[in-house]
Amino acid sequence: MKTYLPKDNLESRKWHVIDADGAVLGRLAVKIAAALRGKDKPTFTPHLDVGDFVVVINAEKVRLTGNKETAKEYMSYSGWKGGEKYRSVAQVREKHPERLIEHAVKGMIPKNRLGRQLLTKLKVYAGPKHPHAAQQPAAKAAK
Repeated sequence: MKTYLPKDNLESRKWHVIDADGAVLGRLAVKIAAALRGKDKPTFTPHLDVGDFVVVINAEKVRLTGNKETAKEYMSYSGWKGGEKYRSVAQVREKHPERLIEHAVKGMIPKNRLGRQLLTKLKVYAGPKHPHAAQQPAAKAAK
């Protein structure tokens, strides 16, 4: 068999709006990552970017199950000795609620050039408004 290679047709990329209000973080991130990679399309090719653009609104209202709101921690490292910082989900949600979704999706896409290219197609906003109305995004179910 021959491997099917789709043409790089940028006009075929769609824009999707996903409302994160009340959605569970991990389950939402799976759907976002699949749309970014193009796994929900019949033309999916693992080594090519055939996915769509995804706009996520209401990121501050995303839900975590169990006691992850207080127990789960995000670690950052400055590169200096003793430069580790740990922040709980509540602290991250207070300052940068978009990072919760961005971090979860980043863990679900390839860790290479393709993955970095895919992340540029993810737009996350804390509130219900977004500046991408000109692209005429279609609503996609989050639940």
